Amino acid sequence: MDYQPVVVRKHPRPASTKHNAESRYWRQYRHPVFIKEYAPVTSVHFSPAKPHRYAVTAATRVQIYAPRTQKVTKTISRFKDVARSGCIRGDGKLVVAGDDSGLIQVFDINSRAILRTLDSHKQPVHVTKFSALDQTQVLSCSDDTTVKLWDVPSQAAITTFLDHTDYVRSGQVSTSNPHLILTGSYDATVRLFDSRTGECEMVMGDPSGEAGTRNTAPVEQVLMFPSGTVALSSAGPILRVWDLVAGGRCTRAMSNHQKTITSLAFNSDASRVLTGGLDQMVKVYDVSTYRVVHTMRYPAPILCMAISPDETHIAAGMSDGTLSVRRRQPKASEPAANDLFSVTSLRTGAFESFLGGALPALGQGRVKEKKSKPIGDVDELKVESKRKKRLREYDRLLKNFKYSAALDSVLRKNVPPTTTFSLIQELIHRDGLRTALAGRDDVLLEPVLRLLLKHITDPRFGEMVCDVANVVIEMYTPVLGQSPLIDTLFVRLRKKVAAEIRFQKELVKAKGALDMLLASAALSVV
Repeated sequence: MDYQPVVVRKHPRPASTKHNAESRYWRQYRHPVFIKEYAPVTSVHFSPAKPHRYAVTAATRVQIYAPRTQKVTKTISRFKDVARSGCIRGDGKLVVAGDDSGLIQVFDINSRAILRTLDSHKQPVHVTKFSALDQTQVLSCSDDTTVKLWDVPSQAAITTFLDHTDYVRSGQVSTSNPHLILTGSYDATVRLFDSRTGECEMVMGDPSGEAGTRNTAPVEQVLMFPSGTVALSSAGPILRVWDLVAGGRCTRAMSNHQKTITSLAFNSDASRVLTGGLDQMVKVYDVSTYRVVHTMRYPAPILCMAISPDETHIAAGMSDGTLSVRRRQPKASEPAANDLFSVTSLRTGAFESFLGGALPALGQGRVKEKKSKPIGDVDELKVESKRKKRLREYDRLLKNFKYSAALDSVLRKNVPPTTTFSLIQELIHRDGLRTALAGRDDVLLEPVLRLLLKHITDPRFGEMVCDVANVVIEMYTPVLGQSPLIDTLFVRLRKKVAAEIRFQKELVKAKGALDMLLASAALSVV
């Protein structure tokens, strides 16, 4: 009779404590680099163009960092007062920044030369951003309650909006329409302006509006979806979603932060929203459900945050002057979003799934498949010989009755516990467990005790662990006291068993209390 391999018994898996796929992805942003600045970091902005350098604004300077080395490559410090909102243009060649004197300056990112000066605001300018669709235009929002759209070549304001009644600390030009501007103010309103009419077309969160849709706190940040149909705003700890197509109706309001939300950011495809707050938390929302799918903790209150376009870096500026940069190593199989129609992608056919057909590779001819001819007669049958299954190491040792060596082979770290305990069960059936455990010194006995210690509380193996532990204690009690390591492991095993017994007693008490409550509830219903 042929040898029958050990059957590895499958146990029902316990409740998984591991993180889901979403959480595992965001946990790849690890190894944070902390860079200390002289003052609170008030703005972080990644360049849309490769290599995605990022501008960090703190005190009276804007510093340009290289993402690979996290080192400063350029420092722009030609400001009269505290610098604000350093922003890199879409082509990565220019930087615009405002300051607390009301001055806006446009710099060449390489030479750091001042190319344009926009001097019209009378109070600090907290927002300066290039228009994504028209790179010759700059948006500015100031504490003098005005919002301006500038023409950079002529250094003149195209339009000035005067509708806000308090500080304007956030704003953005729509990425789908260069004429639409979304702003948030300390007057608790979010406004949508149109530069063609020069008027405010929509007001959201007005304190005089309907209950549940009005803001009761200053609007700290606004963000518009790339489609231009939905906007987000943060006022205090509440994140609101506004449907611009439905006339600025509030569709959702989430309050997952404990303190004020100070920053909002999209990932590369706008399927996730990251929010940072003064509660030292960054939360990741799934925009399809607006549920929090991951949370990151930081050492200080967060003032600003940004994620790189290639999703390899998350940079956050904090109130204590610390800049934190978390990095993720993209997998080799992960295609870059903006490389979809590059020359390499076209040649390898990576774009075919988007075009809906299997097209031939560019620059290569189509090769006709050769028809294979049948070999031999039509009525001829080929009898295939069965390949012998190779036995695993522990099966080979069991087959040769080397019980001790077989047990040693499954006590290694890379062997799953189901396999280890299936082999122990086989040894018990063969009446060979004592033989496998006999004659061990402290080096060979240690892995056995560590296995028992690790799985004594596992409901899948607890009963078998107790049986094996009884055999080990019975066999090695006479030699206790000769090895400090073995004595320590026995003591730890005893303490763990005692703790488990106490826990089980508490569970029985809780079960009894619940049974009583459920019984009384059933009686009251009847």
